[in-house]
Amino acid sequence: MASSLLLVVVFVFDLIAFALAVAAEQRRNTATLTKDSAGRSYCQYDSDIATGLGVGSLFILVASQVIIMVVTRCLCCGKAMRPSGSRSWAICLFITSWVMFIIAVSCLLAGSVRNAYHTKYRDLMGESAPSCQTLRKGVFGAGAAFIVLTGITSELYYVSFSKANNGPPPYARDTGVRMGNL
Repeated sequence: MASSLLLVVVFVFDLIAFALAVAAEQRRNTATLTKDSAGRSYCQYDSDIATGLGVGSLFILVASQVIIMVVTRCLCCGKAMRPSGSRSWAICLFITSWVMFIIAVSCLLAGSVRNAYHTKYRDLMGESAPSCQTLRKGVFGAGAAFIVLTGITSELYYVSFSKANNGPPPYARDTGVRMGNL
């Protein structure tokens, strides 16, 4: 049977990762065009807190996924699961969980890197103002949405895996080849 404590721990990790991703979305960098004493225009960025929030969310999401994969031995290491619908669901949810995880990590990593990027002086000759590039709205939000989907699929995967592992061994009868009759 699935461990309730493990499900609660993974849920709390996913909830914290989701909250950090939403906070990162709310605290994205903004930039204003200002002039220095020499008259050159430059971009002045506000605090860089969203990068730290995005990276924190990324690490907590990775910890959540590692916990599930260690407990289930990543589906491929360990005893064979008994043939059943739970085994089919476990395999399907395992793949789906990893796809959602990779998308969430990509969004969080790309958002954190892009949010940390600050443009430098671009109008050395005074010809044009620099482009104050900032992170597009919704990158951390997409990461937060995929964190939720990763959490749901990984917990369902764990429950299906636990159901498939409980019960009689996969082959209760003798499966050897009889060579004595030849």
